[in-house]
Amino acid sequence: MSELIARKGLSPRFWENKPLTKMNPDEWEALCDGCGKCCLNKLEDEDSGEVALTRVACRLLDDATCRCAHYENRHKFVPDCIVLRPDNLDTHAYWMPQTCAYRLLWEGKPLYDWHPLISGSPETVHEAGISVQGGTVSEFDTPFEEWEDYIIEEPS
Repeated sequence: MSELIARKGLSPRFWENKPLTKMNPDEWEALCDGCGKCCLNKLEDEDSGEVALTRVACRLLDDATCRCAHYENRHKFVPDCIVLRPDNLDTHAYWMPQTCAYRLLWEGKPLYDWHPLISGSPETVHEAGISVQGGTVSEFDTPFEEWEDYIIEEPS
């Protein structure tokens, strides 16, 4: 049996009745489903603005857990890592994964059944095949010119 997610400090189904701008820090962090896709390098088409995810992972992504290995200190290692907040979501939501809870809620859509807040388990994102667990390549070992070879399709 997988470990249940911590719900201390979280109102029941807070994401359904609380605007993103009114969430406390624990609620905001709990929205992360643990898929790891936000830590993938992306390619943006200059003409269309379309963003493609690649399997090329940030140097700090732990491929096994789909979490940042140095979350609290990530800016020391990756200065351009974006801290997603309610006040900058409108600027950054377009490059977030289509299944991302932050993006979904910002777009007025519900969370998927596999989301840990719904399922109660942090493993359901992996079981549903949504996460990048075990499927990334290193940005250090993959030249930028080859990133297009690692584009992945997102589930819709």
